[in-house]
Amino acid sequence: MNYLNSIDFAKQQDVLDPLRKYRDKFYIPQHDGGDTVYFTGNSLGLQPKSTQDYVLDELEDWANLGVEGHFHARKPWMPYHEQFAEPLARIVGALPEEVVAMNQLTVNLHLLLVSFYRPAGKRVKILCEAKAFPSDQYALESQVRFHGLNPDDVLIEICPREGEHCIREEDILAGIERHRDELALVLIGGVNYYSGQVFDMAGITAAGHRAGALVGFDLAHAAGNLRLELHAWDVDFACWCSYKYLNSGPGGVAGVFVHQRHLNQSTLNRFAGWWGHDKASRFRMEKGFVPMPTAEAWQVSNAPVLSMAAHKAALDIFTEVGMEALTAKSEKLTAYLEFILDEINKTLKSSPTRLEIITPRNIRQRGCQLSFLAHGRGKELFLSLQKKGVITDWREPNVIRCAPVPLYNSFEDVYRFGVYLSEALSI
Repeated sequence: MNYLNSIDFAKQQDVLDPLRKYRDKFYIPQHDGGDTVYFTGNSLGLQPKSTQDYVLDELEDWANLGVEGHFHARKPWMPYHEQFAEPLARIVGALPEEVVAMNQLTVNLHLLLVSFYRPAGKRVKILCEAKAFPSDQYALESQVRFHGLNPDDVLIEICPREGEHCIREEDILAGIERHRDELALVLIGGVNYYSGQVFDMAGITAAGHRAGALVGFDLAHAAGNLRLELHAWDVDFACWCSYKYLNSGPGGVAGVFVHQRHLNQSTLNRFAGWWGHDKASRFRMEKGFVPMPTAEAWQVSNAPVLSMAAHKAALDIFTEVGMEALTAKSEKLTAYLEFILDEINKTLKSSPTRLEIITPRNIRQRGCQLSFLAHGRGKELFLSLQKKGVITDWREPNVIRCAPVPLYNSFEDVYRFGVYLSEALSI
């Protein structure tokens, strides 16, 4: 597509956008009486307007039915979590029995590591990306110590090469091969939160398995952003949050994927709870954990219904739209943002300021996030954008992360961002 840095072009693209009506299904934060340019769906997605009704239904049923809501609510609470299996399976490319909505992301990561990090003999090492999200780093460090091992000896971090911002995929594969006899686990974020780089999850999984290791992914920045095929890629396990691209509210209920081949391994270590117990005998309240034959076996506690009601409001929109249509728009919208940033850079040739996109330009290696370094500028640039009603994300030392989300962002948003960024750069 031949892009133009003009408001007329942006508005015309929005007219042609088959998903344009979905913007009206979300609340857009306001600034000076108009819509903000909200580019932080990679931190917290916007609220669907239907969310209030979904949550209110459950509050009303709680008020009117009390404990009987578990059986007689409009959506009975006892099996409430079961309704998420099919929509989540479509989003992450799984079988319905391989997914479950539960807990929060890092809680789920810990529960999965109990099962899938099994150091034995010389196979104790974990290969991961350098500069993973801190919560992942802390989880890995603490799990390693839980097994009586030293993280400095066990964790293998694959870094970008000197002078580069992204990790080369060949370096990940080479790291797996180099440590093939020592690896117990490969755990990588599907999308690096800082750079926005998307990793080749299918290739990493295949390489990890050839080396005799298990392979898992943190999909916090991937679920609802990318087309995923976890089952087909043969991934062992994965987890994700729902408050970013899945628009399910701050601290919203998270999700888990466990590949089908692991579901009936009753000998797997797990930290068990009663909601993972076989539901046919759960209420006999007997000793002896009998796991569900699905990913539900990793559940510990019963469903947080109010949080799940918000989750359902968002997932109903995803079911209606579909990931194919979302990613098709995402590619165009992100490419337009890339074009606008490049156009701005052309005007900065005689300035000490320079914008460097650190997210891969290959569309197969990115989702809807672009991160850029503002050379010669500090946090005042980010704050100047805020004052103009542009909501982005700042990361030290001088990186601004932008995520034009296809469900509710527009081409006009991208154009306006370019105008405001140019103005801020001229200050």
